[in-house]
Amino acid sequence: MQDQKLVRRSKIRSRIRKTIKGTPERPRLSVYRSNKAIYAQVIDDTKGVTIVAASSRESGVDVKVNKVEQAQSVGKILAEKAKAAGVTSVVFDRGGYLYHGRVKALADGAREAGLQF
Repeated sequence: MQDQKLVRRSKIRSRIRKTIKGTPERPRLSVYRSNKAIYAQVIDDTKGVTIVAASSRESGVDVKVNKVEQAQSVGKILAEKAKAAGVTSVVFDRGGYLYHGRVKALADGAREAGLQF
């Protein structure tokens, strides 16, 4: 069962990545969600470089709140780091996950902190 879920997600992910490319002007905001944590990176695909990254395992994220609220604070932290690096606009890559729950909360947190999608 688990293998089928991973295969399905990888197919969806490759379908998404065919159309979404990160450029220096609009890098790609990539999301990875595990059972315990959520990770996000802003990536320039032309150079193959990660510009900034944030996760719920960092010290600025409160571990006493639920995972959705953690994801929202990760989005805010990522947006602040991206603005400091000179990135104001990104392309969102949901990584094969549904745009719902923690993935949506991360995107909303990044938008609240001023990142353009």
